[in-house]
Amino acid sequence: MVTTIQKNNPALELGSKIRALRQRLKRTLDETATAAGISKPFLSQIERGLASPSITSLAGIAHALGVTMQYFVDTPSEDRSMCRGDQLKFFGFADSANLFARLTNPTGGRQLEAILVRMPPGQKRSEVTTHAGEEFMYVISGEVSLTLEGKMFVLHAGDSAHYESTVPHSWANTARIESVVVWVGTPRLF
Repeated sequence: MVTTIQKNNPALELGSKIRALRQRLKRTLDETATAAGISKPFLSQIERGLASPSITSLAGIAHALGVTMQYFVDTPSEDRSMCRGDQLKFFGFADSANLFARLTNPTGGRQLEAILVRMPPGQKRSEVTTHAGEEFMYVISGEVSLTLEGKMFVLHAGDSAHYESTVPHSWANTARIESVVVWVGTPRLF
């Protein structure tokens, strides 16, 4: 069934978001209303745009569905959700020859960060680090030597690696050309 949301009807837009998430999670009206501390008929009215929840009710619904209230009130926008390739800005750090460009926007308190890394040929091995979280890297071009807990792996264009950041790790460009890598990690680096 396709539902058309009328523009400029905030109650209907909010209700549709709540219903869509509840159905995706395969939760009944009854289960969700009980967990949110509201009545089933009231939740049904909210979902159909016939009633607007109070902040307390919306907080209860969000909690029942495992999201923050922000999930329901924030609307996607290009500024928050997109990074355009023609607007990438590379930057560097004093202790690194690498150049970095954000592929994710730093807004919204998100946990995940994606960075495009340009590594010059013959670059020295990065400092061995550990921290909480996970890391993923995908080699677009060149060759990267990844060391995990003292064991070295050579990644070529098209190869990827996914590892816990608590494992001591470092990487270097071992190619005679610039290597380009997409790095994704949690928590955010900066």
